[in-house]
Amino acid sequence: MAKRILVVTSDVPFVEGGHLVIARGTVRALREAGHEAELLLTPQNRFGRQLRAYAATRFTDVGMDGQGRSIDQVITFRFPSYAVRHPAHVCWLNHRMREYYDLWSLLYSRLGWKGRIKETVRRTLIRAIDNHLLKRNVTKLYTISKTVQARLRRWGRIPSEVLYPPPPQRAYRTESYGSFIFTVSRLHSLKRIDLLVEAMALVHNRAFKAIIMGEGPERSNLAALIKARNLEGRIVLLDETDEETMLDRYARCRAVFFSPLQEDYGFVTAEAFASRKPVLTATDSGGPVELVEDGRTGFVVPPNPAEIAAKLDLLAEDKKLAERLGGNGYDFISGITWENAVAKLILGEKTR
Repeated sequence: MAKRILVVTSDVPFVEGGHLVIARGTVRALREAGHEAELLLTPQNRFGRQLRAYAATRFTDVGMDGQGRSIDQVITFRFPSYAVRHPAHVCWLNHRMREYYDLWSLLYSRLGWKGRIKETVRRTLIRAIDNHLLKRNVTKLYTISKTVQARLRRWGRIPSEVLYPPPPQRAYRTESYGSFIFTVSRLHSLKRIDLLVEAMALVHNRAFKAIIMGEGPERSNLAALIKARNLEGRIVLLDETDEETMLDRYARCRAVFFSPLQEDYGFVTAEAFASRKPVLTATDSGGPVELVEDGRTGFVVPPNPAEIAAKLDLLAEDKKLAERLGGNGYDFISGITWENAVAKLILGEKTR
């Protein structure tokens, strides 16, 4: 039976996060399955004002649509979207506010004594709110990876079920296995694109190149590092960030590099596999490590430029290896479908 489903996630202006990709993909998949679905964006607010966003989300009416019709179910994602109240509430958790969980030590180390007191109080409040909401406010809780699931167990002892998101619904294709490694990401220090730059300086095959695509605060630092390592002729920092350019590079690259620090999931891995390209990731990258099988669908190495460079040289010299690993990745990701995701996300009448 067709349902009227509201997909809810939080948003900050001018930032396109992975949670938005999942949310939009969920809306599309729901509609393709015959349901009515809409996307609602609730506030996240900038750092220090998140409690107001929780309150605003809590009082957002998601019981009826603009025509006075009942909404049958809500599906929420990241903080604080799961604060909405609805009797049929599925949360497909992207992440909580990581600065107050797994990234707390990093935040704490950067604060003065006054900031440490203030943020410790905020962390205590938000952790308590999250525990209540995810245990009492949600009918069914999924996580997008085992990495996120483990964080819930560690900070809150909150039970959940893993449901891997399929690749976003895009026109993936495979054209060739060119002589370059591709990476696409928001250019942030946690994405560790600098590892690729440092590794390229150690690659013996000088004809092998790297293409970096993305926007973010690390762009100028990466450009400076590329220049400092005399790699201007071997590393391209793309100005374009549109979807067709991204799909074109996926289609023509030899492999994809993606080694963020403790990523929640990372669509880059899934998109690379959908393009039949292997993925090179790091042992501490979180979600990508759950998908990449070392030596079968790509390589998992320590986050060390020399280790990365060795695998880049291997891929540069053996196109057939990249084709084989990429084919295995495609077979793996083909088993993670939107049809299966929708079947799990929709609550049955007896569940309500």
